[in-house]
Amino acid sequence: MSRLAPFALLAVLLAAWEIAVRAMHVPAYFLPAPSAVAVALAENLPTLVAASWRTLSTALVALVLASLIAQALAIVTALSPLADRAIRPLASVVQVTPVVAIAPLVLIWAGIDHPERALVTLAVLVAFFPIFSGAAAGLRSADPDLERLFALYGAGRWQRVVRLRLPSAVPFLLEGHKVGAGLALIGAVVAEFGAGSGGVRGLAWQILDAGNKLQTARMIAALMVLGAMGVALHALLEAVERAGLKWWRGR
Repeated sequence: MSRLAPFALLAVLLAAWEIAVRAMHVPAYFLPAPSAVAVALAENLPTLVAASWRTLSTALVALVLASLIAQALAIVTALSPLADRAIRPLASVVQVTPVVAIAPLVLIWAGIDHPERALVTLAVLVAFFPIFSGAAAGLRSADPDLERLFALYGAGRWQRVVRLRLPSAVPFLLEGHKVGAGLALIGAVVAEFGAGSGGVRGLAWQILDAGNKLQTARMIAALMVLGAMGVALHALLEAVERAGLKWWRGR
């Protein structure tokens, strides 16, 4: 029954929206009824699906790159306290830097003819910090008694990182990737808005194009596709996290 609760609430909200729009005679360009949004979604579904795949592919590429960079830097900080003191403040700067503010600069550096490079770069910047933070925290979470045992047996820094700290960091890595994946998707959409070019025909461009033409129903339909994609990605990563934690506890 609890699984049906969100769908029941959604149905009530949509019904209230439909009734309110029709009763108050709200103009369609201002706020279309859910039925009009459904029509727009059906009419533009192939285009929206193609655009969503472009946005999702950018987010996935950015997630992989952010994961590799973040984990490599986290391992470096685990091996060297000096590197930890040097890298951590710079990583915090990346976290608090607004993507919209640096998007024009990154677009110039990437080249106007290659906006996809800028999109991936900006999405990497957004997804980087939660993965790095989770990896760094996980690498410091190893049992102190096991740390002393490894030191007693003469294990080097690299052996302690690979054989003790990395296995201990698995739950933190899974959580960091789950957060980073959602942020990579957000970063890809925000970067597309920053690009503002028809050369990047992702979901953000569809929203901008519909807005310029006052096609509000198509805008909301694109937002619905984006929301559904985000929910599906989150559910997939939740399943991966559960499987990963089950394997980790079994080990």
